[in-house]
Amino acid sequence: MASSSSSCALSLLSMACILFFLSVAALTVASSLNSSRFDDLFQPSWALDHFIYEGELLQMKLDNYSGAGFSSKSKYMFGKVAIQIKLIEGDSAGTVTAFYMSSDGPNHNEFDFEFLGNTTGEPYLVQTNVYVNGVGNREQRHSLWFDPTKDFHSYSIFWNQRQVVFLVDDTPMRVHSNLEHRGIPFPKDQPMGVYSSIWNADDWATQGGRVKTDWSHAPFIVSYRGFNINACECPVSVAAADNAQRCSSGNSTSEKRYWWDDPTMAELTLHQNHQLLWVRAKHMVYDYCSDTTRFPVTPAECEHHRH
Repeated sequence: MASSSSSCALSLLSMACILFFLSVAALTVASSLNSSRFDDLFQPSWALDHFIYEGELLQMKLDNYSGAGFSSKSKYMFGKVAIQIKLIEGDSAGTVTAFYMSSDGPNHNEFDFEFLGNTTGEPYLVQTNVYVNGVGNREQRHSLWFDPTKDFHSYSIFWNQRQVVFLVDDTPMRVHSNLEHRGIPFPKDQPMGVYSSIWNADDWATQGGRVKTDWSHAPFIVSYRGFNINACECPVSVAAADNAQRCSSGNSTSEKRYWWDDPTMAELTLHQNHQLLWVRAKHMVYDYCSDTTRFPVTPAECEHHRH
C-alpha cells in the first residue's frame, strides 16, 4: 500500500513538473533567436573589405575611402536586441558609429543609437532618436558615465507594445512610451531589421561640424562582440499586419505568451525609474523637448511622458 501511495505521489510530482516546464516553455518564443555569433544573426551590407574577424570579435573600420555596415538576416517585432561595442580610441572627431533598428519605406519606424566621436580627451556623446511613420526629430544627447573606448559595454533596445527603452549596460537611458490613447502614433506595426555602421559625418557630428575628421588617425576602428537578439522573427512572406498579430500574446492568431508582453515589462521598475532619473539629471546634454528654437510649440509627446 505504501509502495502504491509513493508511486502515486511520484506520478503527481512528475505531472506537476511537466506542467511547470510547459508553462515556462509557453513564455518562450519558438521564432526568437538568442546567439552570440555574428554570422548566426548578421551579415555585412557594404564595404566587405572593411571588416576584420578575430574569433568571436568583429571589427569595422573607417578610412578616407569608405566606412562599413552590417544588417540582421531577419526582421523582428518586439523583444530585445543587444550588442557589446568598444568605440574608437583616441581622436574620433567627425566619425559616427550607429546601432539601430529600422523598418523599410518612407513611413518607416526607427530606433537609433548614434555614437558621436570627439577629439582626444573629450567625451563621446550618445545621440538617440525615434522615428514613427517616417517622422524623426526626436533627438536626445547624453554623455556616458564611463569611457566607452576602453572596454566593451552593452547597448540594447527593448521594444513591446507599451514602450521602447534604450539601455546602456542595462541602465535605461531613454524611454519612449505608447501614448496612442492621446492620439500620438506609436511604432508597433512594422517589422524592423537590426543594423550597425560606421561613417564620416564631420559636417555635423562633432561640435556641430566645427571639428573635422583628421584622416591622419585613420583607420578608425570600432569593435563588436556579444550579438544577441531575443525577439519575434518575422518571415518575409508574412504581411506586416499578420506579423504584428503573430508576435503579440493571446490574440486570435497566436495562443503563445511572449516574455515581452508580461505585465512586469509594461513599464520600468522602481529601480529602473530611479536609474533613468539619474541619467537624465547627470548625463543628458540635449533634449529636443526643451529646444524652443526648433520647436516653438512643444511636441505633443513631450507633454505626457518621461522619454
